[in-house]
Amino acid sequence: MKVIVTKNQQEAGVEGYQVFKEAVEKGAKVFGLATGSTPITTYEEIIKSDLDFSDCTSINLDEYVGISPDNDQSYQYFMNEHLFSKKPFKQSYLPNGLAEDPEAETVRYNQIIADNPIDLQLLGIGRNAHIGFNEPGTSFELETHVADLTDSTIEANSRFFEHVEDVPKQAYSMGIGSIMKSKQIIIEAFGAEKADAVAKMIEGPVTEDVPASILQQHPNVVVLLDEAAAAKLSK
Repeated sequence: MKVIVTKNQQEAGVEGYQVFKEAVEKGAKVFGLATGSTPITTYEEIIKSDLDFSDCTSINLDEYVGISPDNDQSYQYFMNEHLFSKKPFKQSYLPNGLAEDPEAETVRYNQIIADNPIDLQLLGIGRNAHIGFNEPGTSFELETHVADLTDSTIEANSRFFEHVEDVPKQAYSMGIGSIMKSKQIIIEAFGAEKADAVAKMIEGPVTEDVPASILQQHPNVVVLLDEAAAAKLSK
């Protein structure tokens, strides 16, 4: 792991952009993308740049079950607002939150990933060290699946909804088995509430109880932190 500590999330966004820029310059064509507040500054820097993704493919990590793409809490809506409307890709894939057959949808999405090997995967990390919606206890071998969200994840996501009861209880998620096949991974974490998870990810044992810890075994990972998220690292 290459660990980069910045003063704040804005500076980290500049570093995140540099990772994307270098990947594009090296010929990357398929980008795994994430949603939420964590990657926003990286997306902002990308939008301001002259990077061109018109011949590239994006594959998103996850999507809520039961939410339509035009719902303002869907991850499709988020991506359109924060990236795709300004930096369009040739093709962008997200799970279909309204799929009638969840099992068929996971098969479809696994095939998309197999047909488009990911060159650079962007991740955030949850307070319980989940990546995507791969919660503690999820098998490292699992591919795309329907995940039951933990109470802590529902609570963390409730800030985006009017009521906590409105937060979906399930989501489609790219599995850790799929994430680990990416050629390069960049994971970002900001704020003191992420410090425990970050320390366990980087310095703790590799265990399915800490999903992000598996990244210790990937050959090409960049960890982008602000000072608050890095506060509990011993090195």
